[in-house]
Amino acid sequence: MGCWRGLSTVLACLLLLRPLPSPACPAVCRCSSGEADCSGHALRKVPQSLSANTSTLWLGYNFIAVLGPHSFPPLPRLLLLSLPHNRLGLIHSQALVGLGALQELDLSNNYLTVLTPETFLPLTSLATLNLGSNRLGELEPGVLHALPQLRALLLQDNPWVCSCDILPLWRWLSHNREKVQEESLLLCRVPEQLNKYPIMSFRNESFRQCQETSLSAQHYIAFLIIGPFSFMASIFFCTFMGFIIVVYHNLRRESHFWRRP
Repeated sequence: MGCWRGLSTVLACLLLLRPLPSPACPAVCRCSSGEADCSGHALRKVPQSLSANTSTLWLGYNFIAVLGPHSFPPLPRLLLLSLPHNRLGLIHSQALVGLGALQELDLSNNYLTVLTPETFLPLTSLATLNLGSNRLGELEPGVLHALPQLRALLLQDNPWVCSCDILPLWRWLSHNREKVQEESLLLCRVPEQLNKYPIMSFRNESFRQCQETSLSAQHYIAFLIIGPFSFMASIFFCTFMGFIIVVYHNLRRESHFWRRP
C-alpha cells in the first residue's frame, strides 16, 4: 500500500509540473503573447485556428485576394490587423464581423477599387485606417461616417479621379483635416490636366460649376420619363388642334355654300 501511495504522489507531482497547453496557433504562424505573425506564407485566406486571445494579427505579404463573409474566426480581443501587400480586391460587407474591438487596420498596397459603407460598420472602435497604395479612384464619405472613433486616415498613392464626383469626399476631408495623415500625398491622377494636383489644395470655388450644374440620378430618371411623355403629348395636342381647325373650316365652307342664292 505504501508503494502505491508513493507512486500516486509522484504521478500527481508530474501532472502538476506538466506545462499548460498553449493557445491555438496555425502551423504557418508564429505566436507569442497574444501576437500571431502569419506574414509571407503565400496564404490565400485567413487561418481559422487562431486563438481567441489574439490581440495582434500580421497577414502581410500573402496572396489573399478576397475577404468573404465571416473571413475571421471570433477574435473579440483583436486590436491590430495588418493586411498590406496582398492581392486584396474585394471585401464583403460581412467580412469583418466579430472584430468590434479592432483599433488599427492596415489595408495598404492592395488592389481595392471600391469600398461600401457597410464594409466597416462592425469596426465601431477603429481609430486608424490605412488605405494607401490601392486603386481607389473615389471613396464615398459614408465609408468614413461608419467609423465614429476614427482618428487617423491614410489615403496616399491612390489614382484619385478629380471630377465633380470627388466633391463629397473633398468636403469630408476638409472638415476632418486633423484626421488626414500625409495629406500632401493625396494627388489627382485624372483628368490629365490635374495629374499630381493636391486634392487638399482645392477650394469651394473650384467646384462652383459642379454645384451649379450637377444633377442627381433622380433628375435624370425624371427627364427620361417626362421627355418621351411630353413628346407624345405634344404630338397628340398638335393633331387634335389640326383636326379642330379642319372641322371648323369645313363647317364655315358649308355654311357659306348654303347661304348663297
